[in-house]
Amino acid sequence: MNIIDRSIFKGRDFISLHDFSQAELSCVLDVARELKAEQKAGRPHTSLQGKTLGMIFTKSSTRTRVSFEVGMYQLGGHALFLSGRDIQLGRGETIADTARTLSRMVD
Repeated sequence: MNIIDRSIFKGRDFISLHDFSQAELSCVLDVARELKAEQKAGRPHTSLQGKTLGMIFTKSSTRTRVSFEVGMYQLGGHALFLSGRDIQLGRGETIADTARTLSRMVD
C-alpha cells in the first residue's frame, strides 16, 4: 500500500463535501481505492484494531448498518448496533447522558 498522509484528517468530521478541499477529497478516494485493492488481494487490515464503533439509528437503515459493520470488520474493528429497544432514550435517560456515556466506551 502506498503511504498517504492521512493525518490531515485527524480530528475532523466528514459532514459535508464543502468542508474539504479538492485535494483532500482526492486523497480520501485514493485511500479508498488502496484499501479496496488490498481487501481484494486478501491482505488483512488492522488500522481499526481495538476500536469500537457505536451506531444508534432512529430509523432502520439496512444498507448503512451493513456497510458500517462490514467496513469495521474488514479494518479490524468492531461495530456495535443499538436500536431504540436497546437504549433508554425517552424512558429516563437524556440524549446528553446517553451520548456522554457512550463516548466514554466507544471510539
